[in-house]
Amino acid sequence: MKPIRLLIFSATFGAGHVKAAEALIESIKSFQPSVEIIHEDSVGKFNKYLNYFLCKLYITMMKRAPKLWGMFYKQTQEIAEDSLFQRFLNSFGRSQLAAYIEMVKPDVIVCTFPTVTGVLSQLRMKGELNVPVTAVVTDYTIHSQWIHRGVDGYIVGCPKVSEGFIARGIEPNRIRISGIPVMRKFERSLDRKDVLRNLGLDEDRLTFLVMCGACGVLEKAKWICKLILKVEAPVQAIVVCGNDHKLYQSLDNIVKEARNPVVRFKFIDNVDELMSASNIIITKAGGLIVSEALTKRLPLLIFKPIPGQEENNARFVSDIGAGRVAYTKKQLTDILNDLIANPEKIQHMSQAATQSFNGDSAEKGVEFILEMAANSSSYESISKMNASFTYSKQVRERAWRNSLLRISRPLLPVIKRSFSFFFRY
Repeated sequence: MKPIRLLIFSATFGAGHVKAAEALIESIKSFQPSVEIIHEDSVGKFNKYLNYFLCKLYITMMKRAPKLWGMFYKQTQEIAEDSLFQRFLNSFGRSQLAAYIEMVKPDVIVCTFPTVTGVLSQLRMKGELNVPVTAVVTDYTIHSQWIHRGVDGYIVGCPKVSEGFIARGIEPNRIRISGIPVMRKFERSLDRKDVLRNLGLDEDRLTFLVMCGACGVLEKAKWICKLILKVEAPVQAIVVCGNDHKLYQSLDNIVKEARNPVVRFKFIDNVDELMSASNIIITKAGGLIVSEALTKRLPLLIFKPIPGQEENNARFVSDIGAGRVAYTKKQLTDILNDLIANPEKIQHMSQAATQSFNGDSAEKGVEFILEMAANSSSYESISKMNASFTYSKQVRERAWRNSLLRISRPLLPVIKRSFSFFFRY
């Protein structure tokens, strides 16, 4: 019997899209080793120079102009599938993508990045692609870039996202609520005392895991570390700086003068162990780091989430009671003091995470994907049926006009005011 061939498209715009893909791959290899897996960067595969430029632009906007990004994100949140903007996005690399898929001949395609999902959806709608497409939504949010009628299946993180997709016209049987896929190591139960002992830390102190590299801005990360390490309470910190060597070095004096115990790391691949040792994590609100923490039942303290998807992820964490969100230094200071004085609140947040997040997210997602692969031939008729559908001229014109208005609206304040407004954060 011919083995199933799976084609996965992710992207390097932040680590989350790749990590979600890797979690699925790990689970597939464990669940059904015979599956042939091909994992590609959906942008870098076809244009490495464009990919480099867009990645740098995205990261720069996240760090230097988050308000501008938030406005763009909000204005494009309900862009019509047939809009000028969406058609423009769907035109990028379409012919190369179609040719590559024809060469690989997969049984099912999985996307952890929204833009390529739109391109594949259009190919499905035109009858040019007879392979089922599954989108893995990597944030706890509802955005038009994920929602396309030509996508056959959706793997989402929570019921609220599922409800939002259904309200946008996606049939319930095309959606699987599995949680955002994370690596299996985050499902492991480790002995907290053993991990703390190996780190040289005190098991009786309240332990904060500070993901400094996720904080984005050097001064913000330094201030958070100083705040925790100077507090007059029995606490300690695990500080992860990631690939930010400048940030790591800038903490030298803070670590030397710290009142409380601290261990510091650069880039690491055992975040799951550090989460097991910690009582609470201070981090950004990326979909994957949120899912990893929730899987470990670790409460989150999110500081200044970036407008857009991170803000929605932070709202999700707050709504289920598994964390707190601080938008100012004063709010973060007040929350820290409150949690240190009332550690039972941390326990309540951990219990909320347990109740709202069942775990095994990658395994559940893989079951759905393999079901689609096993029945891939039945999706050809869907493609042919969709191919006959076209929008009326009036609908297309209205969609284009609304799209232009939505896209141009965030730019008006840029013209009216100085750029410095957007660079303050």
